[in-house]
Amino acid sequence: MDRATLAAYDSAAADYAKDWHDQPPPADLHALIRLYFKKASTADIGCGSGREVDWLNANGYPAVGYDASQGLLKEARRRYPGAKFGAAALPALTPIAANSFDNVLCETVLMHLPVNEIAPSVRRLIDIVKPGGILFLSWRVTTGAAQRDDNARLYSAFDAEFVRNELRQATILLDEEVVSASSGKLVHRIVTRK
Repeated sequence: MDRATLAAYDSAAADYAKDWHDQPPPADLHALIRLYFKKASTADIGCGSGREVDWLNANGYPAVGYDASQGLLKEARRRYPGAKFGAAALPALTPIAANSFDNVLCETVLMHLPVNEIAPSVRRLIDIVKPGGILFLSWRVTTGAAQRDDNARLYSAFDAEFVRNELRQATILLDEEVVSASSGKLVHRIVTRK
């Protein structure tokens, strides 16, 4: 993950957590999870403060949340003490083994990676999915050049074809650009079956 982005999340984890938890629940995301995910082992990669891990667990998708930010993991553990969380960063996702999860959710994380880390990250994400399992990827769309927000978080600009190329051995079930119901930002979503 981009160091400045990680530093921003670590230094203001409580503020980011409050902002995410104050947003309306992402009903559009939840509908897609219900449509595509199996009621089976699930990883939320880039889980932030744990909001979706809690929803997944409450709705029959036993989940583990992983994040690169120790600050956000602290928030997640404080908010959801009964849930499972661990430290893991893209692209390596150490210590997650290959073929570990029936479902993998990676919601609005890829855009925080330097462009040269996106392809190996997508390959590693599909690697941790069990055969026949589902990978749900989304990222905020940035056009033109990479940008940084006021907190120095990176928003890389890249074409969706860059991601599709790394998923060519999988079956793409959904490929769309939509405005996120919770954030109001343009996001690209790809759902694949391994």
